[in-house]
Order: sequence, then structure tokens, then C-alpha cells
Amino acid sequence: MPRFAANIGFLFPELQFLDRFAAAREAGFRAVEFAVPYPYEPQLLSEKLRENGLECILLNLPMGDKAKGDFGIANRPERREEFREGVPLAIRYAHALGVPKMNCISGTIRPGEDHAKLRAILIDNLRFAAREFKAAKLDLVIEPLNTHDVPTAFLTRSPEAVELIAKVGAENLGLQCDLYHTAMMGDDPAAILQSLRGSIRHIQFADAPGRGEPGSGKLDMPKLFAAVDAIGYEGWLSAEYNPTRPTPETLSWFVR
Repeated sequence: MPRFAANIGFLFPELQFLDRFAAAREAGFRAVEFAVPYPYEPQLLSEKLRENGLECILLNLPMGDKAKGDFGIANRPERREEFREGVPLAIRYAHALGVPKMNCISGTIRPGEDHAKLRAILIDNLRFAAREFKAAKLDLVIEPLNTHDVPTAFLTRSPEAVELIAKVGAENLGLQCDLYHTAMMGDDPAAILQSLRGSIRHIQFADAPGRGEPGSGKLDMPKLFAAVDAIGYEGWLSAEYNPTRPTPETLSWFVR
């Protein structure tokens, strides 16, 4: 059975963020992740992890301002310097929290923009980040997003992401495979796990459609958990769903 982690940016929304660490521990999780640590001082987050005996397994690179339409900035020509300034900041948080890898969200594309130009910028920025992360003894993953939830998403499918990873050519860059985003793009998550297993460095899940807990949608989550085991994946499998009721009531799937 996979090792399950809790994405506390999604789970336990009934609590203030800093109270979610204790809630995750009480639910039986040993590891957490969350996308946006930057509103909090690293020392405070580190203390929360230590107090609750938790490991932090993943954070995201700075993604811009979601309220202004940003969803990642790594492919945006006008945000090149901002992206690169975010890399040492991400490294500082990763080291303070003991995080082994960081996730990159590629960014958005607008009507009429040149896809090839944005792709070239993304490749260049990923090479820069991977080089800096390697020096800091960190891994980097990149995550495709589905166009139902994020209509402007630039990178939308895992096979495309793997082609991008090969083009970057960095040994510490891999795929963050989100089973929910995969299903919402019409791909078979079990088939993607099998075909891209050599590139997968991290996995997240939610049921689809709806992005709720296992059992709230149409995916056969026990079958997918078995498929994760079958490919020999030894990392964490992180629950990144929007609970349809208080989080502890949605954890029947969780094997402690």
C-alpha cells in the first residue's frame, strides 16, 4: 500500500491553516505538503512540523498572484526575473523545512500567444531552477493542470510534460503526476502511471469529477492505489482534494 500524505492546503479547510498540522497528525498522517508557504516565516512552519512529528514532502515555487490571474509564472516572458528571484527563496524554505523537492506550475497562455516562444522560456527557466536546485541538493518536479479547472493552463498533459523534461535534460527534474488532473484531461490515470513510470517523482490524487475525496466521483481509487504499487513507486501519494464534509469524515480510504 502506498505511503499517504495530506495536502493541508486542501484538507482540513474547516481549520485555520496553522492548526491543520495537528489535525493531520491526529488523523494519522506522518507527512504533509502544501503549495504556498511564503505568507509564513520558515521558522514558524518548521516549528509546526517538529511539534507534530511531521515530514514536509513538497512545496511549490512561487506562482505569482492568483487573484490577478496568475497560475504559475515559469513560462511568462515578462516574469522571467521574478521567477528566477523565486528560486533562492524556494530553496531557503525547502532547507528550513527539510523538504526534498519543489513543484513548478508552468503558467498560463493567452489567446494569440506563441506557444513555441512560451515553451522555450519555460525550458530555459526549468534549466536554471534545476541547476540551482541540484547545487542545493534538491529535486524539482513539474505539474500539468487540467483545462476544466484552469482554462488558461499552459502545460496540460503528462506526456507533454515528459517531453519537456527530456528537453530540459536535468537529472533532478521529474514529473509530478496528479491523478485528478490526468483524469480530467480524458487520460486513463492507470495507463499514464504505467507508461510514464520512469519519469514520475511525485503523485497526488483526488476523485474526478468534482475533486472530492475518494468515493465522491467516478474514479476507482483502490484500483489506482494498486496501480501505484504495481509500478514500484516508493514515494508519497498525497491527498489533494476538496473535502465534501469535515475532513475526518472523508478518510475512510486512508490506510494508516
